[in-house]
Amino acid sequence: MSRMHRDRLTTHASDDRNSAGDGAQNHAQSRQKEMRRHERFRLLIQLLAAAFFNGYAAGFLKGKIFTGKTKLLCVPVLNCYACPGALGSCPIGAMQAVAGGRHRVSFYVLGTLMLFGTVCGRLLCGFLCPFGMIQDLLYRIPLPKLKIPRRTDKILRYLKYAVLVIFVLLMPVLTAGPLGGGDPWFCKYVCPAGTLEGGIPLLLKNETLRQSAGFLFSWKCAVLIAVLLGAVLISRCFCRYLCPLGAVYALFNRFALYQMQLDSARCIGCAKCDAACPMALDVRKELTGGECIRCGRCKAACPADAIGSGFQTGKIQNQTKSQS
Repeated sequence: MSRMHRDRLTTHASDDRNSAGDGAQNHAQSRQKEMRRHERFRLLIQLLAAAFFNGYAAGFLKGKIFTGKTKLLCVPVLNCYACPGALGSCPIGAMQAVAGGRHRVSFYVLGTLMLFGTVCGRLLCGFLCPFGMIQDLLYRIPLPKLKIPRRTDKILRYLKYAVLVIFVLLMPVLTAGPLGGGDPWFCKYVCPAGTLEGGIPLLLKNETLRQSAGFLFSWKCAVLIAVLLGAVLISRCFCRYLCPLGAVYALFNRFALYQMQLDSARCIGCAKCDAACPMALDVRKELTGGECIRCGRCKAACPADAIGSGFQTGKIQNQTKSQS
């Protein structure tokens, strides 16, 4: 083989490598742009949902709770009844109020949760929950992040079911007298969303409430600070470990009409979906499980377009396979 021919082959090989490298780089940049577009869209939806659920702007100015007829309706997310702007009721608070007040089960609240759970599952957590949005924004703060070992993380996730059973379902009933009057334990002693959205805004506008605030409010502020600091260090820490509404929707997630699905034939095993997941899931194994909040970050990050989403599982399968 002549020297000129060898040089020509070497040049072609080098050009091919450079072309492949440029293609990979361009594809990576394309996925990054797709992720940024997706996150901007999701944040927009979260902001609109927060404004919709808390549309009584005069309440923030006056320091008063809205008491209109829409307060009889439950919103599908964790949004405090006592928030000055809240137009509806929190389903967790409503469930406790009925259980502790009359020793009854609120079939209206249960029906609401079952309806939204069956249709959306934890899609509501990923796109509509105001407190989820706050956690997403806090995690963007450029500080060192805490990675929980997977085994420990899986165990801690069961805490939210304990919170649901003990603080939401049992304690309001067990502490109620013959005529009712049981405390809403989760709202009163735990809920950080209530403190942030309701307690603090009301105290800022009411001198009487500030003077009467005692140990309980200090305790709730300590819980709030701990959760907010946790959200800076651990993505969606409250959603993962403590949220009782997330526990309810997790029970429906596998069977909800809205699903996400992995096309294993297209998956290249790069694990970029795992790196993008705010719930720290093993996406290829847990995508259809109860812990996925359907935020779509894994889908936006996937370089092989192996993840599909939609309201009918059959269409998801067809869509992903038709792209191959």
